[in-house]
Amino acid sequence: MAITSKAVPVPEFVPVKRALLSVFDKAGLVEFAKALSDRGVELVSTGGSYKALKDAGLTVLDISEVTNFPEIMDGRVKTLHPMVHGGLLSIRDDVDHQKAMADHGITGIDLFCGNLYPFEDVVAKGADYATGIENIDIGGPAMTRAAAKNHAYVTVVTDPADYDEVIGELDANGGKAPIALRKKLALKAFARTAAYDAAVSNWLADQLNEEAPAHRAVGGALAEVMRYGENPHQSAGFYVTGEKRPGVATARQLQGKTLSYNNINDTDAAFELVSEFDPSRTSAVAIIKHANPCGVAEAATLREAYELALRCDPVSAFGGIVALNQKLDAQTAEEIVKVFTEVIIAPEADEAAQEIIAAKKNLRLLLTGGLADPRAKGLAVKSVAGGLLVQSRDNGVVDDLDLKVVTKRAPSAQELADLKFAFRVAKHVKSNAIVYAKDGATVGVGAGQMSRVDSARIAARKALDATEAAGLSVPLTKGCVVASDAFFPFADGLLSAAEAGATAVIQPGGSMRDEDVIAAADEAGLAMVLTGMRHFRH
Repeated sequence: MAITSKAVPVPEFVPVKRALLSVFDKAGLVEFAKALSDRGVELVSTGGSYKALKDAGLTVLDISEVTNFPEIMDGRVKTLHPMVHGGLLSIRDDVDHQKAMADHGITGIDLFCGNLYPFEDVVAKGADYATGIENIDIGGPAMTRAAAKNHAYVTVVTDPADYDEVIGELDANGGKAPIALRKKLALKAFARTAAYDAAVSNWLADQLNEEAPAHRAVGGALAEVMRYGENPHQSAGFYVTGEKRPGVATARQLQGKTLSYNNINDTDAAFELVSEFDPSRTSAVAIIKHANPCGVAEAATLREAYELALRCDPVSAFGGIVALNQKLDAQTAEEIVKVFTEVIIAPEADEAAQEIIAAKKNLRLLLTGGLADPRAKGLAVKSVAGGLLVQSRDNGVVDDLDLKVVTKRAPSAQELADLKFAFRVAKHVKSNAIVYAKDGATVGVGAGQMSRVDSARIAARKALDATEAAGLSVPLTKGCVVASDAFFPFADGLLSAAEAGATAVIQPGGSMRDEDVIAAADEAGLAMVLTGMRHFRH
């Protein structure tokens, strides 16, 4: 049965006479506290916050002077006390609450300013189990939630970015906090503690190898309000989880317009794909459109890789995303800016390249400082009506797989290298996925079709278009290899690839008709390799 509320009207304005300040992030704390003190607000504080305020010459009460109880257990217990929580939770206009406060000598707390132990940052740096546990804040979230619940009377401040607004509202309203501000800050406070608890619970699930915990929480901090979502009638926001995985969420944007919802989605897809290529081994470029690669290549230089990637589908590359696995240089930048491009993302860019990009004011340049680890564990989350689908990140890497040759003919060394390349790309193509590749470059990509044979035919058709665009007389698919993200249920898709000019095939295998498909490959003179791992992408 729900707890019923007391019929007490919520005041429009509440005077701020006493403030409790207990923060880990002390940026702006002294200035905020001084501004409160200058406006006649009594200050109470804890631990390091108290020391910082005392050292700044402010008059401030230590929390132990309020609770008449010392800080104990290495600081684990200092604010979990009725003198604190009674001051935060009391309904000021309720006679029973007034009596309880008077009987126990509790003074109301009108403003609570607190932020939490940096749990997310600590565990992101690889903290051990004991260190992670010690950085779980208890008192902070308890006080934050208490103040937020009682926002009818208490102003809760969890973000230093809000300090100036709070002081401005107090000045505009004679030292009183308006209800609109109190409600807005309460929402922010509950969202913060929810995201914090989500980070803790997901970390614990990972530490305990709990793949499907009874409850799964997902949280993040707002990085940006988007102009709109996938379409103009949809609202959207970009939230970051605190995961330190190099990519669009952690990148530094040097220039260009604000990223859109679709830009972020496509840029993430591009950088995850190009991160599959070890920069110490090869230069690699991926061009993405609508989250699918329209061209991927590896070569001796980034410029050469870009030119080969662009050759695969120059029409679709218009307005696309370009991702690189190495530092962007001037020669490559000069080629990229010849085609209308929305975003370039790379680990770094030299000064000459930056100057070239700067001439295109709307072109976004994002620098990540490194590549994403394709083998790293993580979560992938997708919403459905009434729920969330949560799975582990697809961190399978073709170089780690035990490849099995199942045809009479084994692939040549060059074919094998291209097969691995094609399968690496197919992992990042929407299913059903077919990728034709030759000499370390895609020459045709078929994505997102309901039938695998249709994907094979579309990829071949696009390869013919690219052949014509390049002014070549021999189809790009002649002598290529083909990768499929999942098994061929029938031999028709395989034969379509052979008809296009493919000489070798890589696929997971596992169909009831594998033997029929292998026999068809043998009859066509194809070499076939099975990976044992599927890469569906929806």
